[in-house]
Amino acid sequence: MRRPTLHGDFLETSGDLTQLLDLARDGDQDAHSQLYTRLYDDLKQCARRQLARLPSATLTPTALVNETYLRLSDLRNLSIDNRRHYLAMCVSAMRHILIDYYRAGEAQKRGGEAKRAAIDIEELGAQTSGVTLLEIDDSLERLRDLRPRLAQVVEFKFYLGLKETEIADVLGLTDRTVRMDWRKARAWLSRELAS
Repeated sequence: MRRPTLHGDFLETSGDLTQLLDLARDGDQDAHSQLYTRLYDDLKQCARRQLARLPSATLTPTALVNETYLRLSDLRNLSIDNRRHYLAMCVSAMRHILIDYYRAGEAQKRGGEAKRAAIDIEELGAQTSGVTLLEIDDSLERLRDLRPRLAQVVEFKFYLGLKETEIADVLGLTDRTVRMDWRKARAWLSRELAS
């Protein structure tokens, strides 16, 4: 199965996106709207990828993207250095929205015969089949405490669906370094999620 990748403005190299970020951070609402418009398709693709993993999710990709936009709507209060930093903030916001949504659903299930909403994550390793989104999130936070860059590689690959070469471009690393980081992170997460 071929995984979707981003080929839009997230990965552009022209600097236009960084310029829009600077203007939006200075309070330019038109720049903020342009930023959202230019990133919308890529964010929606990411949202579809994540929601496809959730069993019987009622949250739509459009709703997830809109909520992500709202969480990042006041860029003046955020310290964003460049497109890479903004991309990381988008990933983080989307991830937290999904976790909040999942937790709210789990809270509603308490007291009844709720099924454990499990997902299969083939790219993290065979031992991770049937883990919950909360277990992945908890493990990712532990990894972030130990090795922040490895956690960032996982976020870009798992949540955004970026290829290793794209992650290397975004993080300013070599392809080889990203491949090694991915192998290390995958092995660590696989062990964590299996225990």
